[in-house]
Amino acid sequence: MKRSALINRIRESKSYLCVGLDTDLEKIPSFLLQEEDPLFSFNKAIIDATLPYCVSYKINTAFYEAQGLKGWQALEKTIKYIPSTHFTIADAKRGDIGNTSTQYAIAFLKNLPFDSITVAPYMGEDSVKPFLQFEDKWAIVLGLTSNSGAMDFELRTLDSTPSVKLYEAVIEKVSTWGSIENLMFVVGATRSDEFINLRRLAPDHFFLVPGVGAQGGSLEEISKKAMNKDVGILVNVSRDIIFASNGTDFAAVAGLKAKSYALEMAKYL
Repeated sequence: MKRSALINRIRESKSYLCVGLDTDLEKIPSFLLQEEDPLFSFNKAIIDATLPYCVSYKINTAFYEAQGLKGWQALEKTIKYIPSTHFTIADAKRGDIGNTSTQYAIAFLKNLPFDSITVAPYMGEDSVKPFLQFEDKWAIVLGLTSNSGAMDFELRTLDSTPSVKLYEAVIEKVSTWGSIENLMFVVGATRSDEFINLRRLAPDHFFLVPGVGAQGGSLEEISKKAMNKDVGILVNVSRDIIFASNGTDFAAVAGLKAKSYALEMAKYL
């Protein structure tokens, strides 16, 4: 998907909601376990219910990989079910030496019709560049994450430049490898105190922002601090939407949750 198409979609729908399909087989309604493909049955119902209220879907591949072949089949059916109007993210967090990253890129951006894939930048430029070689496809690089382990590396200052945190150096460097047309950054919602600085480092890039809902991030605070002239943010909500109900009404309740987020987002646009 082109950047312009994503921006237009956000403006038209008055939403920058990304629904996270972190579909845990142990958390879906038990009656779905009788289905031939419980993961896809759940996802299909969630997508049908939330489609009008979001602009994007993020599929966390770990929940599908853990189920072996059947999980991969459910993943493939899910990504092919999502219409091209919605921006799709393979939350796979790949990143390896160049020839390996190339194969990951082919797998998710060519053989599977994802618009983007999350990428770990630790191994440097040659591990990220292969994901930037596909037209109208995106690499979403880990910038500043919301987990407690971010303190171990991301938020530490550099010995060579004590005023610079590692995540700042990463974002500044990675920004030179791609463009605002094919490169986004993951920034956790619980790091709202860093958003002004993040916008200084990457004023025009899109941010994928997980951590709203179950993890406690504030949608209002994120929207005020992280939005740019092109909106520039996709706010991901997973558990708070897809597992809002465990009953036969799970899809309807998920739809209402997504609508609630979209209505709040409309106020900030």
